[in-house]
Amino acid sequence: MKSIQQLFDLTGRTAIVTGGGTHLGTAFTEALCDLGAKVYIASRRAELCEQVAESLRGRGMDVIGLGCDVTNEAQVDALVERVMNDTGRLDIAVCNAGGSFTTSYPPNADIDEFRQTLEINLTGTYITAQSAGRAMIPAKRGSIITLGSIASTLSMDPRIYNSEFKRSGPPYIAAKGGVLNLTRAMAAEFGEHGITANCISPGQIPRDDTNKAQVETFRKMIPLQRTGLSQDLKGTVALLASDAGAWITGQEFRVDGGWSIW
Repeated sequence: MKSIQQLFDLTGRTAIVTGGGTHLGTAFTEALCDLGAKVYIASRRAELCEQVAESLRGRGMDVIGLGCDVTNEAQVDALVERVMNDTGRLDIAVCNAGGSFTTSYPPNADIDEFRQTLEINLTGTYITAQSAGRAMIPAKRGSIITLGSIASTLSMDPRIYNSEFKRSGPPYIAAKGGVLNLTRAMAAEFGEHGITANCISPGQIPRDDTNKAQVETFRKMIPLQRTGLSQDLKGTVALLASDAGAWITGQEFRVDGGWSIW
C-alpha cells in the first residue's frame, strides 16, 4: 500500500497545461512541478508561455513553453506529438485554456461573441481532451482535468456587477456548463481505458488589476469572507492529477470559498 506521500508523487510523469501562461495556468503548473512532473505549457501566446516557462525553470521547475491554439486540431495534435516524442508518455492534461469575449448582453447580444466563447472554452476543451486521451490509451492510465466555473452550474446575477467590470454573461455560462457535462461524458468514454476526467470549477479569483470595488462586492458574498487566490486551486489539481485521485472520475470540484452554498 502506498503512503500518502507516494500517492501524490508525480516524479517521472508528464503533463500538458493549456493556457499555461495565465495566473490559473501558472498555479496548476507550479503544483504539478512541485510534485515532480515535467510540464508543457501552451497557448496562442507562445512568447508569453516561454517567458513563464523560463521564469519557472529559474526556480528549478521542469517546464517547456510552446504555442498552440486549442481550437485547431492539428496544432493540438502536434503539441501532444511533441510531448510524446520528447518523453514517451502523457499522464496529465489540464484543459485550462478559455476566456470570455462578452461585450453585449440579451436581448441585443452579438451572436459572434457567443460562437467565439463556445469555441475557445468548449470546443477547445473537447479537442484537447480527445487528443490527450488518444495518447493515454496505450498506457491504460491518465488524468484529464477540465476547467469549469461556478458558472457551470449557476447563473450570475447582473445586479451585483458595477459598470466598470466586464462580466461574462450568457455565452460564458453556456460554455462552462457545457464543459462540465462534456467532462462527465469523457469520463464515461475513457473509463474503460483507466483514464479519469474531472472538472475544477473555480469561484471568484480576481487578477491584480480587477476593479477593487467589484472585488469587495464579491468578498462580501463569499462565506469565507475573501476572494480566491490562484494557489487555492493547487491542492485540487494535485489530487486529480495524482494516484491520490485515481478512483475519482466524472466529478466537479467547486473551489469557491463557499459562494455556491447560498
